[in-house]
Amino acid sequence: MLKYVLFDLDGTLTDSGLGITKAAQYALEDQGIHEPDASRLSFFVGPPLNVTFTEKYGMDEAQAKQAVAKYREYYIPTGIFENELYEGVPEMLRDLKEAGLHLAIASSKVQSQVMRVLKHFDIDSYFEVVVGSEPDGRRSDKREVVEEALRQLMANADETAMVGDRKFDMAGAKAYDLMAVGVSYGYGSYVELRAAGADKVADSVEDLGNILLSACGALREVC
Repeated sequence: MLKYVLFDLDGTLTDSGLGITKAAQYALEDQGIHEPDASRLSFFVGPPLNVTFTEKYGMDEAQAKQAVAKYREYYIPTGIFENELYEGVPEMLRDLKEAGLHLAIASSKVQSQVMRVLKHFDIDSYFEVVVGSEPDGRRSDKREVVEEALRQLMANADETAMVGDRKFDMAGAKAYDLMAVGVSYGYGSYVELRAAGADKVADSVEDLGNILLSACGALREVC
């Protein structure tokens, strides 16, 4: 029976695409890569930044490090707030807590930035544990993030779900035999999530809440 839920942040609880893509656009311009249409950069939402700069643009380690620094130059003061909660998220989190589930954040985003977002939207009180990456790039792999969140929660794998919108979230779940729940309303597709091993895919926040409440026992009973 489900007792613990780890949530990704970007593309799962918040629609953060605008700020992330504008920050990526700013960083790429510094590298001499001109992309006038920020909407074409949605693949930056979710994965570790250094991985995206390396895989999508062939940057070496030094170039990727510089690109991440420029990204943060825009994102930290401005882009982080070009963001909004998906409709129904506060209500879903309230229902899950009232049902007795223990909630945590497991994000590849820098942990201090995660906390700023949670506090900005006044949803930080729902989470017992918040785990993100370090500013120097340590613990940016989703599997490492999941491992640390499980450790802090003292959660058993067979009682835990990982929720996210990208294949990286599903990989983190599968690495520890967690229930893998994808959300297709974020920045990954249904096909991507299923191919990555999602056990369930939610098409809306309401659908996600129902999946998690069902997994913990019943929709109308305390888990």
